[in-house]
Amino acid sequence: MQVPAARIVFSQEDRAEVASVAAEVLTTGAMTLGRQTQQFEAAFAAAHGAPYAVAVNSGTAALEIILRSVDVDGFDVVVPTNTFAATAFAVLRAGGTPIFADVSADTFALSPETVLAAVTPRTKAVVVVHIGGLIPPDIDELRAVLDERGIMLVEDAAHAHGSSLAGRCAGSFGVAGSFSFYPTKLITSGEGGMVVTADERMRDEALVYRDQGKAGFLGNIHIRQGYAWRMSEVHAATGRVHLRHLDRFLGHRRGVAACYDLAIDEMGVDRPRAVDGGVTNYYKYPVLLPLGADRARVKLELRDGHGVSLAGEVYEVPLHRQPVFERFARSGLPVAEDICARHVCLPLHSDMTEAEVEHVVASFRTVVRALELDGAAR
Repeated sequence: MQVPAARIVFSQEDRAEVASVAAEVLTTGAMTLGRQTQQFEAAFAAAHGAPYAVAVNSGTAALEIILRSVDVDGFDVVVPTNTFAATAFAVLRAGGTPIFADVSADTFALSPETVLAAVTPRTKAVVVVHIGGLIPPDIDELRAVLDERGIMLVEDAAHAHGSSLAGRCAGSFGVAGSFSFYPTKLITSGEGGMVVTADERMRDEALVYRDQGKAGFLGNIHIRQGYAWRMSEVHAATGRVHLRHLDRFLGHRRGVAACYDLAIDEMGVDRPRAVDGGVTNYYKYPVLLPLGADRARVKLELRDGHGVSLAGEVYEVPLHRQPVFERFARSGLPVAEDICARHVCLPLHSDMTEAEVEHVVASFRTVVRALELDGAAR
């Protein structure tokens, strides 16, 4: 059996509807910032309990727009070191300086303690990343700590479509949240992103920034240094159609994760744990290999020996050790360095079959036992 690292799920009916909209868009010439975009924004906002949502052309753009709107230009912004480079790129392009912080081993995310160890007198914002779709249980405590210091909390929710904690959805814990619709995400539009916020001023700023900083769609008066961050109507239609399946995808993925949980715990393998009272979408399912394990070998044996391709890590090299961020390098981030070095992510799809789950579990168990035997032999 072959189990791919990721699988994009669109039904025949979904594909037919998107194709029909594409034909209409090409016929009418209304190709951007039209009815499809408005409908997608409204549906995404409703699905996440948010008053406002603004569609843009990538999750990176969504995050940069938020950071520009809170004016981090010339200030420091704390980000976790185990995130995708786009998080820090957005800080830099908004004029800020990324300050890399360590994370909690329990959630792979920032905590009040790791943030306080990284803040400076010039910190304007903190970007919390919901790794694998898990909202950290201490996020309200983090928000309180930052509010005391006049520091903005921003959510990079690129992984967290549909995730919630205590009845509150990702994107509602900070001043705004950014989502990505890259093809591998739980909900995809092919390419695209979304700014979600309860702040009307933030919504208005996002509308201006995404369309070249113009005061209005039809005019040419520019009031911000914006960019071409618009989402096309075809992308919006794709995202709108896919979003209809969010609840079903969440339920299915949680079922798969529950099966994984039982098996992984029986093996004695460490993993981040979902929070009581929270809904995690399991965009990723990370597990920690034993100390000293050769991750490349594990991935190779699973793929070539068992037909199981693992999903990408979150993330394999922390940002403070990547060449592009060399001038922002920091020492003393041991937790992130450890989890980046030795975790893998099991494949988890929105339509995964019971047979696929059983095959992944059996294959991983075989490889883990081989690791244990190798360790004992040494």
